[in-house]
Amino acid sequence: MTAAEPARAARADRLRHDQVDTRVELGPLVLASPVVTASGCFGNGREIQRFFDIARLGAVVVKSVTVEPRQGLPTPRMAETASGMLNAIGLQNPGIEQWLATELPWLNDLGVPVVVSIAGKTVAEYRMLAEYLRGQPGVMAIEANISCPNVEDRDIVFACSADATKDAITQVTRVATVPVFAKLTPDVTDIAAIAGVAVAAGATGVSLVNTLLGMAIDAETRRPKLAAVTGGLSGPAIKPVALRAVHQVHRAHPDVPIIGMGGVRSVADVVEFVLAGASAVAVGTATFANPMATLELAEGLPRWCAERGIASVAELRGALVGVSRPATEVRA
Repeated sequence: MTAAEPARAARADRLRHDQVDTRVELGPLVLASPVVTASGCFGNGREIQRFFDIARLGAVVVKSVTVEPRQGLPTPRMAETASGMLNAIGLQNPGIEQWLATELPWLNDLGVPVVVSIAGKTVAEYRMLAEYLRGQPGVMAIEANISCPNVEDRDIVFACSADATKDAITQVTRVATVPVFAKLTPDVTDIAAIAGVAVAAGATGVSLVNTLLGMAIDAETRRPKLAAVTGGLSGPAIKPVALRAVHQVHRAHPDVPIIGMGGVRSVADVVEFVLAGASAVAVGTATFANPMATLELAEGLPRWCAERGIASVAELRGALVGVSRPATEVRA
């Protein structure tokens, strides 16, 4: 039993869920709840708004926007896998100008805290997108999705290269007027090192993790299940990888705010990511199965805490016990 456990047990007898402080800090930002949406799985919130008021969430991280409109990749774009799904959507979106004209005003009317995910093919496009977002009302942060191919460097994913990560994030942070979070791929040898490069380039924090590159094949037709052949794997199958990444980055950079994501579908999942070192937790694929998932987790978290005498969600961050060695260490 730790020193804090008797006090928590005593509080659990009298603490109500509405007394739990769910506020968390992401650098200079304060969110009312650590539960946010994961870019790409929530669109811009219009469909989900039919089910509940999305302003009740900590923030809405919108689907990635690009400089020019994109129609996306050919179908089929999605395929179910064991404990997850593959997708190869191709960043379909209306382009930044149309998005600013239609989607941002709608979100602002609802009073939604907005994090804008941006994606580019070149370093210049990342800078251009950040310039478009300068001074835009209601935009609280930028998530730079650098898990995209760099067409200037043999289509190597930006976040797979320290130099490309530095170049892309530097261009965004030089012109951004809000905090910037670098969204990183787990498909690297040392994600903590890449996170360190992003922060050194001016990022306030990091989003961990984007989907893992995967593939599915139809044994009967002998064809890939996705028209693009490969796609991003998400859902519960990737949660252990995501937790490992969050833990490694938090251990290496304990003061860096982290938005954790990857297979979150229960309150316990949210708590695990916070214990690993995340300040906020994004919900993605679970929304496809249950449109209410994000709200249910946001409302369930303070109840979970109250039952255990935990007065503040923030006190759980990085509070993992029984860890004495760096997380790069153990493989079977």
